[in-house]
Amino acid sequence: MAQLASALAIMIMGVLGCAAYFYGSNFLLDKLFPTKDRPYEQIARNLRTANMVRPWLFLGPAVLLLTFYLFYPVIDSFRLSFFDRTGDEFVGLSNYVWLFGSDEFFESFRNNMLWLIVVPTAATFFGLIIATMTDRIWWGNIAKSLIFMPMAISFIGASVIWKFIYDFRSGDDAQIGLLNAIVVFFGGEPQNWITIPFWNNFFLMIILVWIQTGFAMVILSAALRGIPDETIEAAVLDGANGLQIFFKIMVPQIWGTIAVVWTTITILVLKVFDIVLAMTNGQWDTQVLANQMFDWMFRGGGDFGRGAVVAIVIMVLVIPIMIWNIKRANAEMEGR
Repeated sequence: MAQLASALAIMIMGVLGCAAYFYGSNFLLDKLFPTKDRPYEQIARNLRTANMVRPWLFLGPAVLLLTFYLFYPVIDSFRLSFFDRTGDEFVGLSNYVWLFGSDEFFESFRNNMLWLIVVPTAATFFGLIIATMTDRIWWGNIAKSLIFMPMAISFIGASVIWKFIYDFRSGDDAQIGLLNAIVVFFGGEPQNWITIPFWNNFFLMIILVWIQTGFAMVILSAALRGIPDETIEAAVLDGANGLQIFFKIMVPQIWGTIAVVWTTITILVLKVFDIVLAMTNGQWDTQVLANQMFDWMFRGGGDFGRGAVVAIVIMVLVIPIMIWNIKRANAEMEGR
């Protein structure tokens, strides 16, 4: 109860603080550059100056926070990657040599690539199919709300839910896990699903697909509604069936949006951490780069150098996708 009250108090203080900053900064700006009872030339000059400064009153805090929480950690991580476990002694490229000779790194890298292939593709595909189907039924908005609901759950919370679904009890104990209960009902043998090498990665991926399908559905549903009715009507008059209309008329017109959704989920997948930590902690061949970075940085006494070099690899993998996504968005904006 105390934690809830503390969180609520912090939220209220945050909102009041933002409101106070908004009104206070505008009040000070208007006092510094007054526009009342002044000569016309001074009023015009003050208005121009105030209009130039005002946007930075709101951009300023965001830029400072981004600099402190984004750019500084990147620069310091790059620096630490050349130092020893304590971050004090310069070791040159030793951490990079260790990284590319580490079996654990290649296991994590392989698993990340597997996540990259499966999760964005599956989430985007299911989101597109659901968006198309729910636009055709009267209770579509209710269905969309239910499918979008997992987006409101944290990755840890979702992992706890799915841990009950995959739960395994040995011996003659009753299977409380939903998946094993179904298997036993049909006469099969219960399995400890998250300990089965290789396949356990897919069981973890299902959790993220379950969460992100709602995101893909909402974005793609908006894109589908933006397709001109004339193009679909023309296809119907030409004798096209439902599948032909979907794949040859609708999908090409929203391909840019599909690509943006896919790359957005891809960036998220590269940083996946919570699910693996909560479900397996990287055991049974499920290790991923973000969890490996966490292990080296904060566990076993910590090794800042090796943790930082894994973080640099994640950043290098994310940057090209982000650049492509930004260029794609800019191209679409210019096209409009």
